[in-house]
Amino acid sequence: MSHSTSPAAQPATGGSTSGDRRILLTGVTGFLGQAVLRSLLETTTNAHVTAVVRPKGSVTGRKRLEQLLRKPVFSSWADLLSAQGTEDVEGTAVDGRARLKEIFDTRVSVLEGDLTDMPVLTDPFDVVIHSASSVSFDPPIDDAFRTNVGGAQNLYEALLASGQDPHVIHVSTAYVGGIAKGLRQEGSLQADVDWRAEYEAALAARARVEAESRRPETLRSQIRAAKVSVGRMGPQTVATASEEARRDWVDERLVDFGRTRAQSVGWTDIYTFTKAMAEQVAEELWAGSGHRVSFVRPSIIESAMKKPYPGWIDGYKVADPLIMAYGRGMLPEFPGLADSILDVIPVDHVVNVIVALATQDVSRRGDDAYYQVVSGASNPLPFHEMVTAVREYFVEHPLEDDKGREIQVPEWSFPAVEMVEQRFRAKELSAKLGAAAVAYLPATRRTREWTSGLHKATSGLTMLRKYIELYRHYTKTEMVFDDANTRALRDELPADFLATHDFDITGLVWKDYFQQQHLPAVTDLTKAYSRAKSAQARRTSRPARALKESTDSLAVFDLDGTVLATNIVQQYFAVVRATRPRRTWPAEIGGLLAAVPGYLRADKRDRSELIRLVNRRYKGYRSEDLRSLMQGEAGRRIRASIRPEALETIERHRAAGHRTVLVSGALDVLVEQLADLFDEVIATHMDEDETGVMTGYLATPPLVDEARANWLRKYAAEHGANLATSYGYGDSHADAAWLDLVGTPAVVAPDLGLYAVAKKKRWQILEW
Repeated sequence: MSHSTSPAAQPATGGSTSGDRRILLTGVTGFLGQAVLRSLLETTTNAHVTAVVRPKGSVTGRKRLEQLLRKPVFSSWADLLSAQGTEDVEGTAVDGRARLKEIFDTRVSVLEGDLTDMPVLTDPFDVVIHSASSVSFDPPIDDAFRTNVGGAQNLYEALLASGQDPHVIHVSTAYVGGIAKGLRQEGSLQADVDWRAEYEAALAARARVEAESRRPETLRSQIRAAKVSVGRMGPQTVATASEEARRDWVDERLVDFGRTRAQSVGWTDIYTFTKAMAEQVAEELWAGSGHRVSFVRPSIIESAMKKPYPGWIDGYKVADPLIMAYGRGMLPEFPGLADSILDVIPVDHVVNVIVALATQDVSRRGDDAYYQVVSGASNPLPFHEMVTAVREYFVEHPLEDDKGREIQVPEWSFPAVEMVEQRFRAKELSAKLGAAAVAYLPATRRTREWTSGLHKATSGLTMLRKYIELYRHYTKTEMVFDDANTRALRDELPADFLATHDFDITGLVWKDYFQQQHLPAVTDLTKAYSRAKSAQARRTSRPARALKESTDSLAVFDLDGTVLATNIVQQYFAVVRATRPRRTWPAEIGGLLAAVPGYLRADKRDRSELIRLVNRRYKGYRSEDLRSLMQGEAGRRIRASIRPEALETIERHRAAGHRTVLVSGALDVLVEQLADLFDEVIATHMDEDETGVMTGYLATPPLVDEARANWLRKYAAEHGANLATSYGYGDSHADAAWLDLVGTPAVVAPDLGLYAVAKKKRWQILEW
């Protein structure tokens, strides 16, 4: 199916210097949209722009648009206006930011809405610039189609319903033609794929996959995995994690649907496939109805050559994550063809083509109105030349590692693609196996450091492998994009327009572009990110600040491994030593040692199970005897095992007026010696028979994991406490469930499970 743009359609208005030009712009908050808006406002006086902006939560579309004024693309313009020394009628220098705000207020309107739910168009428009799309290469298939294809359909149907006849500039991509070799010419696609059928199938895919995800065998697998990863936090946490895993499985499956379907019909990925389908939408609905469409197909858009300023970029783009990974020494090789043409185009070249079509009288129609804004045909960049330029830059300006040492970048030899991918998979597998092995080691400062390092390595390798899989088609392509129509468009344009909006790619020196503009820009982005990350790490690890005085705040402490350096097994053995004859100790120790593997397995499954197993050994003891025991040497030993840092922290909280609470799975009679340190002690009570002898069973279920969280909610309500201003201290993965409730959680020499949670949630990690 193919349609060409209408040859009979005429420009809606005259040239750029006569009459007002009303422009509807989609995608204004994106990288390209921001630059288009600035160019229209800065270089024309007669263009009024209406931007389609989606509200986000409580933030209106207008507010989101005004937030762009703080971004470099517009703040640099404000600085320029100030530097120009503009004066008002009274001769007072005009503030550039105030002047920019005035331009926005008078020349930019907002149409609150989203292309997936397009509002009715009531205002008249001469030009529509459609640059909105999902630029992710690997989204779920239904999301990609709903945004890129459904959004285009909604826009064109809204235009048809309005009865207007604007010139639509449809921004696509040079890669819409799919996987091919040789010269890729401009013009309408000749693809034997029906966009309507593909759209319907894509939207229907989610329902099918959702049904698959609810099959018993799939759910059982996710439940098992959830129990292993978060079982110690409680059954509701397991259920939540299992459901999150199911949703992730659905998304991953739909990503696979999209990638595989795209490749089955000849496209590299779902992004290029849906952009091709969106072109069909425009051709059928708009051009097929006799209206004018111009298609702008840029290749890989990167940082600006000149405008809004050299090197401007809004976040990492396609090639940048791999470039920076190379600069960090993380890419010893890459699966690309050394002599393939890497088609890169500066963003301002794309902007200038769009502005030319939006503001100038252009005669081109039909297949002549497909413009590939590319570099491969007129100024080719072989992949090996780009790699050489990048390597030279990082040799001259090396990045630094976490310890401030200069990173040495590798020299690529461009081996076979399959060999590079196998090496990455082997490294990723080794890192995962290492992480799995460390998980079985005791939790110490060293193993926590190993865990953190291995997690970082695994995540980095997984991310790089995904990037390699996604982008290898762009670095081993044997396609060359023709730009004959784009060059012909340039020949039509007046010299005064080209003086400020030229898009001639032939004069660009790629080595200079990368080394003097692009690489410094993305390196600055990386350094800014690293500074922010380091600042966050410093905030997490810095010493505790003075506590804010408050009478409605709680300070909740776990006992074993947090306040005390001992655990419930060690406490039981201390009771044995104090109450049993020395001759019985070997048998008791032997029994304990034999039970330890079972205790460890129980603790990994469920903390309450461990507490029940250990406390069952108290069967036959009398609570009064144990209470008397704690008045003597045994009690003094427990007091002596209090960590000095814990004692100091408890005292600081009490001095600040906080209500201090100790909550423990240990027996209440064993922790009564600590009662004077806290405002309240909550511990485990054993069931007793009518003679006061412990039966070996608990009187009530232990307060651990989610049970402690539920108890804490009720306790706070009963005491008028504010959990948002409260504090919590724990050491076990099971403690994460209740630590998440308080405003200031801290983990103390945590086990590896809690350590992972704390790193993810950026909780304070203390080594007492």
